[in-house]
Amino acid sequence: MASLQEDDLKELVAIARTVGWGAADILREMKPSEYDIQNLTDGPVTAADTAANVYILENLQATCGTQDFGYLSEETYKTQATGEPIPQPFVWVIDPLDGTKDYIKGTGEYAIHIALLQKNRPILAVVAQPAAGRLYFATLNGGTFVETPHQPPRPVQVSQRNQIAELTVVASRSHRDERFNQLLNRFPVQNQRSVGSVGGKIAAILEQTADVYVSLPGKSAPKDWDLAAPELILTEAGGRFTHFDGTPLQYNQSDVSQWAGVLASNGPCHTVLCHETTQILAEMEGGEGVVG
Repeated sequence: MASLQEDDLKELVAIARTVGWGAADILREMKPSEYDIQNLTDGPVTAADTAANVYILENLQATCGTQDFGYLSEETYKTQATGEPIPQPFVWVIDPLDGTKDYIKGTGEYAIHIALLQKNRPILAVVAQPAAGRLYFATLNGGTFVETPHQPPRPVQVSQRNQIAELTVVASRSHRDERFNQLLNRFPVQNQRSVGSVGGKIAAILEQTADVYVSLPGKSAPKDWDLAAPELILTEAGGRFTHFDGTPLQYNQSDVSQWAGVLASNGPCHTVLCHETTQILAEMEGGEGVVG
């Protein structure tokens, strides 16, 4: 299978939406007493992560098979990692529970990410917010939509705010080191909002309650499954999502970490903010002894 036609994408996004809602039910229905939290090196993992992951993989594989479709999941990549990109022409990239710490704390600010790659770039994406009862989905050149269990899909667009003073940057409450705090103190956008999970942050931009998200290069670099689905739902809603130098992200490489900095925004001030961020980091790391 060399390519997917428009009808193929429509069928696959319908499948991914159904799978996303099913995984959302698993996460919502699991009780704290059943979490069985394991504090592993890369962060906590719960029985909910595992259960949602099994559900998503089993359902996608039952429909798509493994000949043309590969699978890159946060919960299984270490057991299948070969140091090489997954060879199939299409690759599902899955984060069954983005924001495990928020899930454990009961904030509701967690998400499910499902993306489909072709040639290292997303062509289909689902980001579900189980606690909020919302699911965003997008296909390449097809726009972004949001749906709830009780309302049909409706298109969503990012804000048109084009003055830096009017913008709001969305950041984590807990995933902040001193380096990131120093960046925010000097960042041109001074309005701030705290939201857990990358999917939740990008959803805030879609809902026009925020406009900018920044991920710094360094030891806590996000992985493919953190960014692939959020990227497409943002860009298909009119936003931008790039490295600081303006280049697009590449997924399914030999390393799943996105080591270079990433900036996502509603668009109009994107280039300026990328430039400003690069300048601020150069000044911080050049003369102020900031630990990265």
